[in-house]
Amino acid sequence: MMKVLLTNDDGIGAEGLHAARRALSAVETLEVNVIAPDSNRSATARSITTRSPLSVKEVEFGDGARGFATDGTPVDCVRFADLGLLGERPDLIVSGINHGANLGDDITYSGTVAAAFEGIVLGIPAVAISQQSEKREMDFRFGRSFDFEVAAGFLAGLVRRLAEDGMSEGTLINVNCPAGEASGVEVTHLGKRLYNDELKRVDEDTGDGRGRYEMCGFEPSFEEEEGSDLSAIARGRVSVTPVHFDLTDRTGIESLRGWDLAEMLDAAGAAASGKAK
Repeated sequence: MMKVLLTNDDGIGAEGLHAARRALSAVETLEVNVIAPDSNRSATARSITTRSPLSVKEVEFGDGARGFATDGTPVDCVRFADLGLLGERPDLIVSGINHGANLGDDITYSGTVAAAFEGIVLGIPAVAISQQSEKREMDFRFGRSFDFEVAAGFLAGLVRRLAEDGMSEGTLINVNCPAGEASGVEVTHLGKRLYNDELKRVDEDTGDGRGRYEMCGFEPSFEEEEGSDLSAIARGRVSVTPVHFDLTDRTGIESLRGWDLAEMLDAAGAAASGKAK
């Protein structure tokens, strides 16, 4: 029996979470447990709570199943499971189904993907899954209407396959489903987002030198690139992207080794010694 932790960043009452919970619970070989934020924590990325205790409350869902709600972040939820809130550690982390797509550069802001990242950091395989809204926004904003039926069914099939074959160590699977009927599925790479934000002053100074500003803009666009997750969703296809956490630029290592870094350190040490005298 594979033990699955289901979490999200939209909150424990989000329909996407419960669509995933129902679909996964219908798979006989899975034991599904829920730990999720007690309210929306979208765009919290990999933030964790370190300076105050967290509250945890067991809650009952409408169909009689139970889960845990916490005032922490999605990453906190995964850490709770890893540290024993459910007893044994989970075998798989599933985060979602998010209300809104998580594509390209946007995954670095996403609480949904952050929970999956925490899984692979802890050595637990993970899936993040998101659903584009019926308005077909190409970003992570909370849209007006979602149909999670296809996404939930696809998730159940994917988890079945993961239970059989596993995934490369240190790799999560980031799934995005288009609005409406999918025209197909692609294995993709992360695309490049083009942001159109601007800084807008929203009121006058408060008298103490401070003003209020808003960072806003039009819906972001993207570079049309064959094989990217953004391009797949734009064509109405499910995007499945393997993502790992190694951020090291291997080419950059060789470039930096050619710099006079030791000389810089010697110079800094000599300057500090001179000031000490």
